Amino acid sequence: MIELNGETLKLAQVQAIADGANVSLNPSGLARMAEARKLIDAAVRDRTPVYGVTTGLGPRVVEALNEDEISAFALSAVRGRAHSAGDDLPEAACRAAIGVRINTLLTGAAGARPEMAEHLAACLNAGLSPVIRGVGSIGAADLMWGGDFGLALIGEGRMWRAGEVLPATDALAGAGLAPFIPAPREGLALVSHSSPSAAIAALGVGALSSLYDSADTATALTLEGFRANLSAFDLDLLALRPQAGQVEASFRIMGLLNGSPLQQVGAARRLQDPLSIRNIPQVHGAFLAALKGAQEAVEAEINGASDNPGVLIDRGEIASHGGYLTPHLVISLGALAQATAQIAAVQAARIGKMLAGRFTELPNGLTSSGATGAGLGPLMKTVEALFAEISHAAMPAPIYPSFSADGLEDVACHTAIAAKALNRIADHWRRVIAIEMIVASQAIDLRDIDIAPALEDARSTVRSVSRRFTDDRPLGGEIEALAARL
Repeated sequence: MIELNGETLKLAQVQAIADGANVSLNPSGLARMAEARKLIDAAVRDRTPVYGVTTGLGPRVVEALNEDEISAFALSAVRGRAHSAGDDLPEAACRAAIGVRINTLLTGAAGARPEMAEHLAACLNAGLSPVIRGVGSIGAADLMWGGDFGLALIGEGRMWRAGEVLPATDALAGAGLAPFIPAPREGLALVSHSSPSAAIAALGVGALSSLYDSADTATALTLEGFRANLSAFDLDLLALRPQAGQVEASFRIMGLLNGSPLQQVGAARRLQDPLSIRNIPQVHGAFLAALKGAQEAVEAEINGASDNPGVLIDRGEIASHGGYLTPHLVISLGALAQATAQIAAVQAARIGKMLAGRFTELPNGLTSSGATGAGLGPLMKTVEALFAEISHAAMPAPIYPSFSADGLEDVACHTAIAAKALNRIADHWRRVIAIEMIVASQAIDLRDIDIAPALEDARSTVRSVSRRFTDDRPLGGEIEALAARL
């Protein structure tokens, strides 16, 4: 059970919701929603001009709504924006999106009734989440994604339930729930928010954060198998150019190597190793710095309000603003994607060195089967293909002036593209890490050496799914099995 309060949602909790955790609503968040709603009701009663409440949307902001139009507008705002296209987003992403939206509603900034958050939570806890098609957001709120989101909740779209897509009316009825009937402002609150992008970003950043421990372990195993020179991890040398993250990166690797024979004087085979080994602190440090920035950007988004207009409870005001645009988030995600590509590049280079006898003083391909065996050499093609996928996915999201809403909405930042790409990167990176572990373990076995005690469990895990390589055999299943455990 994850308690949502609009203020303290963490990436790991978003992942837990995606994986099936239930949610509860903190009373303080519901109280904020109730207070904010009073201002919306007053604006409707007094016909105060409020964007999307008593006026039209986009270029129709200049048009006031009459009483009948205000009542009908909430539903038409949803129906008129359910235009996304493409394959459906995964159920886990849609669960995460509804969890994030509940949390952001609890800030009170949307001016929605507490009943709206309660209805969304009831759906989530019943195993239901809106089905959202994969393409439709340009990063100026997820409006078309929000249309799919809202359409399901009002009973006119589709919903996920335990891996199955159902008509929303059937899914809601099966859970004993009625479709949500939005009051004034609430149709806009269903569609105009950045929760899907923020949720997908949270899942991607969380996945990369989790995989980094395994990347460090794979790196340390390679250092053991290569018999590397550890001078590159010397803190006094790193202090000569104090780059963010590199000291932490060095501490992490050296902690894994504690007790290794590599730490003894004269253990290194070479005076100076290839860059993919010598520059580990710099590359891993850059990743840690980018990861911190992305985590902060995502946590601000999943605990903030992307609703326009925004309700300022303490000031008793409702005003238009630009909090729905997410340039900082997309830039932070792009930096993390590039940082991950940098690590994957040095991993690919290290794996290549490990498979080349002139660098390791071991047999080419790390095989003992003689001229008849290719050994692990052909794995480089898979590694390079995986890296190419990562590098391609790490390309920046497009930047251009938009022409939506008759030119009124003229800025876009495409955060959704960066968020989805980060999840693809994590999926490919998992396999690169697995391959590095397999290759490094083979080198360690061929050298028949002792390694750091902290690495023995990892080596045992590798060998539990991928035995020592002697004669050529298919490795795809072993790579997948190890990747699944990271």
